[in-house]
Amino acid sequence: MYNLSSYHTEDFTLLGIPGLEQYHAWISIPFCFIYLVAIVGNSILLYLIAVERSLHAPMFFFLSMLAMTDVILSTTCVPKTLIVFWFGPQKISFPGCLTQLFFLHCSFVLDSAILLAMAFDRYVAICSPLRYNTVLTPKTIIKIAVGISFRSFSIILPVVFLLIRLPFCRTHIIPHTYCEHIGVARLACADISINIWYGFCVPIMTVISDVVLIAVSYILILCAVFRLPSRDARQKALGTCGSHVCVILMFYTPAFFSILAHRFGHNVSRTFHIMFANLYIVIPPALNPIVYGVKTKQIRDRFILLFSTKCTE
Repeated sequence: MYNLSSYHTEDFTLLGIPGLEQYHAWISIPFCFIYLVAIVGNSILLYLIAVERSLHAPMFFFLSMLAMTDVILSTTCVPKTLIVFWFGPQKISFPGCLTQLFFLHCSFVLDSAILLAMAFDRYVAICSPLRYNTVLTPKTIIKIAVGISFRSFSIILPVVFLLIRLPFCRTHIIPHTYCEHIGVARLACADISINIWYGFCVPIMTVISDVVLIAVSYILILCAVFRLPSRDARQKALGTCGSHVCVILMFYTPAFFSILAHRFGHNVSRTFHIMFANLYIVIPPALNPIVYGVKTKQIRDRFILLFSTKCTE
């Protein structure tokens, strides 16, 4: 029925944000600024963790993973998005589209897994402080990092093959600023039921399991904290978790809204959904290093020392 060799020969066209085409140039200004903040902030964070020996601890290793993943998440989409904003609709090849959506979705699932690993780190640090160095050994940390990276890769790789099998014999115009799984699948002239259910159920169940485990970790942490004898000890213990809780809320709240709106929000306008999706790929990566820089004393002190030294030279 279809000529397999001609399925994917045509490029796709990224339109931008439907209904706001005349404002693309203005939208690009804050968008570009936030993206630069994300790149610079995460780069500084990675540099401080690399050069400061006091930051060579499991929590900061996971934080460096989060920073690298955030850079990948935003860099996968934002440069192409800015080109669309500045120069109008842009072509993207089918392999380029698959590559973009793979790294986009893989970074999202990996971010969730890293937040779970960081919650586990805080659980061990507060609930079993005497066993911290024996539980979270360098070998264990490497196993966790490899495991969560492989999990993210394994979950998202089938999405690529689910799209490759589809014939795109109608429109090749994507009313978005970047490629994402369901948005591309809906352009196909074939049944996409598998894409819809896999794209919704598997990643969302993975993320929900992460959220449940994070919630359990923090329930156990709170139980341990409120058993501490002194108020100062309780405040210090809760203070070490403050930045992580802020990052968790910034990540999961808009993520669940975007996923549910995409699946069930038929009354949500496409313009609002796409604008929200664009903000989601730059705002959390920009805010994460700021939150950790403000709330984590070791990073804050090292940051101040770094720039005070530069100013006196």
